[in-house]
Amino acid sequence: MTDPDGLPVMTTPQIQLKTVHELRTLHSDGHPQRFFIPAYQRGYRWSPLQVTQLLDDIREFTQRPNPQPQEFYCLQPLVIKARPQGDWEVVDGQQRLTSLLLIMRHFNERLAERFRQPLYRLVYETRPKLADFLANPSPVEAEANADYFHLYQAMQIIEGWFAQHDSEVEMIKAALLNQVKLIWFELAEGDHPVEAFTRLNVGKIPLTSDELIRALFLRRNTRAGVDPTSGQLRIAYEWDQLEKSLQNDAFWYFISNKSAPTQNRIGLLFELVAQEDGMPRTWGHDTYAAFHHMNGRLKASGSSVADEWARIKSNFLQLEEWYEDRVLFHMVGYLVHQGMGIDSIRALAQGSTKSGFERILRREIFKCATGDELPTPVSEAAIREQLLSHMDALSYDRKSSHHRIRDWLLLFNLATLLQDVRSNLRFQFDSFKTQNWDIEHIRSVSDDRPGRTDAQKTWLEHCRSFLDTQEPANALCEEIDTYLADQAVSKLPEVFDNLYDKILVHFGEAGEWDAEHGLGNLTLLDEHTNRSYGNAVFAVKRQRLLSLDQAGIFVPLCTRNVFLKCYSPQAGNSLFWTEQDREAYETTMLDTLTRFFCGHTRGMQ
Repeated sequence: MTDPDGLPVMTTPQIQLKTVHELRTLHSDGHPQRFFIPAYQRGYRWSPLQVTQLLDDIREFTQRPNPQPQEFYCLQPLVIKARPQGDWEVVDGQQRLTSLLLIMRHFNERLAERFRQPLYRLVYETRPKLADFLANPSPVEAEANADYFHLYQAMQIIEGWFAQHDSEVEMIKAALLNQVKLIWFELAEGDHPVEAFTRLNVGKIPLTSDELIRALFLRRNTRAGVDPTSGQLRIAYEWDQLEKSLQNDAFWYFISNKSAPTQNRIGLLFELVAQEDGMPRTWGHDTYAAFHHMNGRLKASGSSVADEWARIKSNFLQLEEWYEDRVLFHMVGYLVHQGMGIDSIRALAQGSTKSGFERILRREIFKCATGDELPTPVSEAAIREQLLSHMDALSYDRKSSHHRIRDWLLLFNLATLLQDVRSNLRFQFDSFKTQNWDIEHIRSVSDDRPGRTDAQKTWLEHCRSFLDTQEPANALCEEIDTYLADQAVSKLPEVFDNLYDKILVHFGEAGEWDAEHGLGNLTLLDEHTNRSYGNAVFAVKRQRLLSLDQAGIFVPLCTRNVFLKCYSPQAGNSLFWTEQDREAYETTMLDTLTRFFCGHTRGMQ
């Protein structure tokens, strides 16, 4: 389709909010509206629970504390398309539309006939006599027809519900007609209703808030002197470019802890703008909160689609700038991982230079990591003392410390990556979050031996597999083989305990450490290794982690360094994790974090 100048015309959906009252008199002549339910849709099938929930929700809305005149209760979109016959083909929302009609029908039944209000009509392609049934419902007819049965059942539920809330009928009626709104989504002229129905119903892909917002932005501008087509095409192109960038998991998990949706990630940008405007966080329960906010802004006096779109792009460009900057990428990414909203981080950046913003972030990170304020003025000795005190207090045997230990180890990885300005390595927040990396002991904990028979066998199989790669069969291998082959023997606890102790001696892990639950014996391991290898000896875990690294699978840098023994001052036996290794690891951790908080990431104080 082209305009008179031969340019392509973008046909986009028309979108707005409609009250239930407006559904009844959409035509200029004021006559009740007609909605056509095509044959490709099934009949009415809402359960008593669904009908009751709708009524309960509307009643709860009327009882909210401190109600505001502009507030409304929003139902999900009603997707329709205009027909040549002058009515509307319902593509999605038939069940809600029918339920609302039945409720309004009940209101009319409570009034004398001369006071009854006109109602919109539903015309089913496969049920031409449905209107007659709605006018005079019969339990006999209801038993003979599945569609009539569900309609009649809903009528009974509605009647019984209002009998229990008789004193609230007028208040609920006023709210339903004037404060309950539907998102009126009229398909564009070129859209095919059956294809839309298939996507929304058969494919179970709901119409999302950002799809609705897209329709708002792509509506044709009718102001004089404005070229609507070029504006639409530009926004449509730029929209796709922003969505493409957000589809990059590395970018998404840098700014969000939420699981990345496969489609339509651009909604995050609209949420940020709404939060910046002061949209209450209580709106989080409303799937279409961002749409409501953007719809209100675009309807405001003096609003401009171009200005609002420029604001969305400006927000994105700021996030993109942080993503491209290696230092800000790691600092912002850490705070996001800690649960600080990207909107709060953006507020910290307002009015700051880049170096000033980094100082602010560093202070926020110190507060997250230690619970204390960063010393002022920045003093290496004071920072070191506070970090050391905090490190000494972290112990795996206290469950309350687990999340703080994990966050500490993550920060150590990020600070390690930033300590040399020549490096271009970046932490993979996407892999870290999706693969569920968590804390685990580097050297096995001697008293944490597997208790179940299947766990014992798995532990021994890992040890046996490793021994095969290191040395020819020996007495220990034969003893493991005997245990694994003899079902009767494997049921005797003392047999496993004896073999377990021998293996720990072989790998130099017999006996307890005073600090076996401290940071010097803890690192980040992926969920699979944690679950499958459990309390395996250092050598077995090392083999597993190095195999991941060799295969190009994400392994946090400091975890890799631990199992390569990069922190040890002397190259000792690579199969053991010793007291000296532990002490060197802790010292490196303390040194690295001290330099980070002193501002050495860009060689500045």
